[in-house]
Amino acid sequence: MQTSARNQFAGEVTTVTHGAVNDEVTLRTADGLDIVAIITHGSATALGLAAGKKAFALVKASSIIVMVDVAKNQVSARNCIAGTVTSVTKGAVNSEVIIGAGGAQIAAVVTNESAERLGLAAGKAATAIFKASSVIIGVQS
Repeated sequence: MQTSARNQFAGEVTTVTHGAVNDEVTLRTADGLDIVAIITHGSATALGLAAGKKAFALVKASSIIVMVDVAKNQVSARNCIAGTVTSVTKGAVNSEVIIGAGGAQIAAVVTNESAERLGLAAGKAATAIFKASSVIIGVQS
């Protein structure tokens, strides 16, 4: 599988909570990360999502918010992955920030101004945050 999404998480569905319109899907990666997605009930059904099914989650780097000095209970987003900045690549307007969390690498794109204001640099603790509605779930066909 090849996609333009920088963040690709392969794993296994651990829970599916069905709703009338949307379902909440939790995917656990081999690294032990839990990724929560909100997708339509129709999509969950069409993909055959159920506990134990292999699947993958995609999140665009532009959907990742980077925060420092924050606890998971301080934000409303379902996905808060604490880690350490492994690299910052500065561009003309934006910077690419890579956060390592266990064996996972999460890429985020933030403005240069934000990267500087937050003091983002290799070795700094940071949290990658993204909403469950920003997650795309897929299965191998």
